[in-house]
Amino acid sequence: MNNLKIYSLFIALIVCLLAAAGCTADTGGSAPGPGDSGAAHVYTPVSFADTPVEYISVNGVTLGYREFGSGEPLLMVQGFGATIDDWDETFIGILASGYHVYIYDHRGMGYSSESDVNTTIPMYADDAAVFIQELGYESMNVYGVSMGSSVSQQLAIAHPDSVRKMILDSNTYSVKIPETKKLFGEIESAASNPETSEGIRMEAEANLAWQGSWDGLSGIEKDVMLVVGTSDDLTPDSVSVQMAGQINGSWLVRFKDLPHAGAGYAPVEYGENALYFLDTDESPLGILDLAFVAIVQALS
Repeated sequence: MNNLKIYSLFIALIVCLLAAAGCTADTGGSAPGPGDSGAAHVYTPVSFADTPVEYISVNGVTLGYREFGSGEPLLMVQGFGATIDDWDETFIGILASGYHVYIYDHRGMGYSSESDVNTTIPMYADDAAVFIQELGYESMNVYGVSMGSSVSQQLAIAHPDSVRKMILDSNTYSVKIPETKKLFGEIESAASNPETSEGIRMEAEANLAWQGSWDGLSGIEKDVMLVVGTSDDLTPDSVSVQMAGQINGSWLVRFKDLPHAGAGYAPVEYGENALYFLDTDESPLGILDLAFVAIVQALS
């Protein structure tokens, strides 16, 4: 078989496998798994009011957290200015239907104690790594949204052994790039506003000081899914497309017409999409690697 036929066969198989793997999708609803009958599943929301806040010491501060469900651990990393009370209860309930979900507040926010030093994105990532260890785990699956995505990226870069699979939601690799001009303005305004709470001000300053993750993205060797809404005007979907190109074997799911942090608007769709990814054994990269090996063996 000549080289042109070999190349054509390989490209055709890649196209078929990518379509089957669902590594890139534009969707207005959930990402269905194999054998999905289309019947709506009824999920039970969690209750924050009925779930006590627990506390654990991490890097000189006390972090407040709640936990739900059972199974493999899943760490939820919250975004800028948000606390554990701001997660959608249906969204967390869906995740807790298959995983042991931990939600926590960053230092200086919500139920967590304030820091006596200037915080940074790497410091928040260090907190997450130690939080995982203090709960008795070597690693967890990680879901980070907005600033939580930035923290999660830094976690995977600086503490790769702490991360199993990772979902990055409403993403940027820096708040200083042209695409995130609106986000940068809001964060800069929060940092300079004297009425801003101390915790939010410190988060804002940490974002402004962050040098970004672009150079480290290509070194992430985890199964990663990026999720973004096509109407996100803070971290536009074009940024997630760029990032997906940097992270080998990553998945990219774009939810049509949904805004920043879309899980609060479409909790079922976001929740089911996350479960499908977390439950899938092979990354698209792994599938393609196996396919390439199979072709080489067949033609040798």
